[in-house]
Amino acid sequence: MTKVTDMTVQSTAQDQVLRYEVLGSRRFSNYWWATIVSMGGTGFLLAGLSSYFHANLLPMGRAMDLPFFPQGAAMTFYGVAGVLLATYLWLVIAWDVGGGYNEFDAVDEMVRIFRWGYPGKNRQLSVNCRFQDVQSVRIYIREGLSPKRTLYLRIKGRGDIPLTRVGQPLPLAKLEDQAAAIARFVGVPMEGF
Repeated sequence: MTKVTDMTVQSTAQDQVLRYEVLGSRRFSNYWWATIVSMGGTGFLLAGLSSYFHANLLPMGRAMDLPFFPQGAAMTFYGVAGVLLATYLWLVIAWDVGGGYNEFDAVDEMVRIFRWGYPGKNRQLSVNCRFQDVQSVRIYIREGLSPKRTLYLRIKGRGDIPLTRVGQPLPLAKLEDQAAAIARFVGVPMEGF
């Protein structure tokens, strides 16, 4: 079985299964922003509460000397908003939204695409199809201020299904190599050059 981590190919000659692990929301940038927003939101909330209760709840500074109206109230509002946003970010990381895998099985001639979603009845997003239903592997490239480089699997009756992760675009050479490897493995053409 070929196992690919973060869309990097590791294969041998006798492999019958090609598998790409897709990185979801458990990226370094999400951990970074969740930590920063947590610290900032907590700091603002504690500063606002210090102003309201006239007690210093922060380890540094003298937030209790701030008048509650308007500075303390504004800091409390921004603190609550920051803590709620941080909670959402940490939950998305814990649920690993967008994470999953793309599996191409030559023995069963099946394609299995799996992603984790938000909790609920559709938490597990799964697409299964046979090799003969795959029409092509399509590359979509948009350069500019917000570049987008995505691989799609074009399936009869289902349209295009994205194969790459959301977020930071892959380098063009790596994207082309992956598209070529998948197209060769499944036996379909590539589109979109």
